[in-house]
Amino acid sequence: MFIDSANISIKAGDGGNGIVSFRREKYIAAGGPDGGDGGKGGDVIFFVDENIHTLMDFRYKRKYKAQSGQDGGAVNRFGKGGEDLVIKVPVGTIVKNADTGEVIADLVKPEQSFIIARGGKGGKGNQHFATPTRQVPTFAKSGWTGEEIKVLLELKLLADVGLIGFPNVGKSTILSMVSSAKPKIANYHFTTLEPNLGVVSLGEGNSFTIADIPGLIEGAHEGVGLGHDFLKHIERTKLIIHVIDMAGIEGRNPVEDYYSINKELDQFSKKLSKKPQVIAANKIDIPTANENLEQFKKAVKDEGCKIFPVSAATNKGLKELMFYAASMLAKLPETVLEDESANKVIYKAQEEELFTISKDESVYVVEGSWVKRLLMSTNFNSYESLQYFQRTLKRRGVIDKLEEMGIEEGDTVRIYDFEFDYMK
Repeated sequence: MFIDSANISIKAGDGGNGIVSFRREKYIAAGGPDGGDGGKGGDVIFFVDENIHTLMDFRYKRKYKAQSGQDGGAVNRFGKGGEDLVIKVPVGTIVKNADTGEVIADLVKPEQSFIIARGGKGGKGNQHFATPTRQVPTFAKSGWTGEEIKVLLELKLLADVGLIGFPNVGKSTILSMVSSAKPKIANYHFTTLEPNLGVVSLGEGNSFTIADIPGLIEGAHEGVGLGHDFLKHIERTKLIIHVIDMAGIEGRNPVEDYYSINKELDQFSKKLSKKPQVIAANKIDIPTANENLEQFKKAVKDEGCKIFPVSAATNKGLKELMFYAASMLAKLPETVLEDESANKVIYKAQEEELFTISKDESVYVVEGSWVKRLLMSTNFNSYESLQYFQRTLKRRGVIDKLEEMGIEEGDTVRIYDFEFDYMK
């Protein structure tokens, strides 16, 4: 089964905690602080691997977490940094923020890498908090929390040329004749339920990839059938070969088919509808096809598409069609699904409020990852550490916000598991 989308949760490693430690050596009664810093948490990195072709593995594992940094040690020893977590994905993977739908990265090149979540910084040991007036700091800082995000992975087939058309018009047969691909072929609709990819070789240095996109039907842009799954694969292609059953074997009208498919493309994506097209007038070996072809040419003469009469069954006209496609590809720019400027507007885990304050009946509740780290770093048995805690709340605006909300002396403030009475 072709798996082309997956939702996964990602968590970078937390930074290790700084520690409280003091120098203890023979003949030195009271050494200074020597608590080391915590190590940085590991990053989570997407890496494009050419040997992976689907998102199948993400069906079985949905949560990914990088290693956290180690805590600092005595004698100014730094904690070891956490190892990065590398997640391998296929070429052509688009990474989106699962909550907002915003595109974070478009991974189209082999061995391309992208840091999706950065590990938290290590906390500072107590050696950093010694001053001339505070020579015995009894507190250190906790490590920063690693970035966390839920992402949607989408794999859109990477092919230079896409074969499109209604079911059973001969797309799979054309693919099998012009490349070494072996798609399943049978005389019933939706034989192809997933894109098939082949390589067309026209001589040294002249080759391209071609994909048989499963048959479209009316209403595909609204998701009818497997419409969305099929249409999004065409977005990657540089050139479209529109295959039409010119013989009208199943009572189809070639002209109506042509406009119907193009309408689906336009309603799904304006960009998609503007891709250059070449028409493969297939099944030309059947007697009724030539008459239909003449009528078709008159009906679409203003569309500007070059028409190649072909027979996939007998290989007639396919060589000329492929050489023309190659000449077109040489003139066309690479497909860019997302503008780089758009990609730069990326989820940033640090763009969060420092704190939030709400009321739970008569209690003022202060929350936020920053204030949680401050709480974890505070030694409430130490007067100096408590002073640092109070000064930091004041400096970061927590006290001002509480007063703005109307807090009175004696009111209770709760910061996670810690409660205290407000005193002016």
